[in-house]
Amino acid sequence: MSRPVIGIFDSGFGGLTVMRALLALIPQADYVYLGDTARLPYGSKSRETIARYAVGSAHFLEAHGADLLVIACNTASALALDALEAEAKIPVLGVIEPGADAAARAATPGHSGVLVLATQATVQSHAYARACAAHGLQAYEKACPLLVPLVEEGWTDHSVTEEVLRLYLEEALSGARAQGILPTTVLLGCTHYPLLQPLLERVLYKHFPPLPGSPPIRILDSAAATAQRVAARFMATPLSKTDAPSCEFFATDSVEKFQRLGSSFLGQPIAQVQHVDLGG
Repeated sequence: MSRPVIGIFDSGFGGLTVMRALLALIPQADYVYLGDTARLPYGSKSRETIARYAVGSAHFLEAHGADLLVIACNTASALALDALEAEAKIPVLGVIEPGADAAARAATPGHSGVLVLATQATVQSHAYARACAAHGLQAYEKACPLLVPLVEEGWTDHSVTEEVLRLYLEEALSGARAQGILPTTVLLGCTHYPLLQPLLERVLYKHFPPLPGSPPIRILDSAAATAQRVAARFMATPLSKTDAPSCEFFATDSVEKFQRLGSSFLGQPIAQVQHVDLGG
């Protein structure tokens, strides 16, 4: 019987949606989470800087006993996964490939269009487009820069957010169809976005019914897909079920803010957060 330690890294709070899904799927594991909140947003940094930050964070989690590293940050997954795989001494999993794989499994014959909603940095990397193309899917990537601050403001079911989502979807679906892509799947390419999924579903089904002959548009969460990929790694391993998960949280900036915002992402109170200084 073994009890793995899963390390989770993000530039901020969004990766807690991945941890939330992991806790539901693998309660027999222990967890250590690092939010590099002092150096966000990663999207404004160079690839080299993001890789340096991510590698340093990976070494921190390794030193705290992680057996597996989940990069619960789309920007780091898009721009630093190769560097992490080369430097880390433990297996590393990002969020992009599991999301694309889930979209491929959800696709029906003749309907291979995927609409990816993500941050500007993730869209500019075209990581999702490449991952989807490898699965035979056509992806249209749409940057939604207003969604992260709206989520962090707590406006996940607000009329302002609803209108912003409607406008983004209108622009995205129009742009996709202009390129001959008919999306039947919306892939949430940012770990903040799962908190918006109920509102997104209402907006999508109210304002954007499927085209004649097309199936209803399905929403997929890359955070949930990543958790399922991690769970699959442990299917053949007997895990101890005697104790509740041990969860450690570290942040490189205000621990009070991490507790306050992080609890909504994790879906449960965060009792304690430890501050860590990883340098500049």
